[in-house]
Amino acid sequence: MIKELPGDAAAAARHARYGSLPERIRFEDMTEEVKADQGGGVNASYNPESSWQYYSCLALDLGL
Repeated sequence: MIKELPGDAAAAARHARYGSLPERIRFEDMTEEVKADQGGGVNASYNPESSWQYYSCLALDLGL
């Protein structure tokens, strides 16, 4: 399948650069399986003394 290229040089340069699509990537090559850590433990424990650090309130953010 040979296509006719337009006559001007700019169109020929565009076709040389963008004339074909890149090779298709399989879905299996785009994903990676990683074993997740177990939930809970020291990192997942609740600390009520530091819970204020994660509190978000729009009225407080605006200074109301």
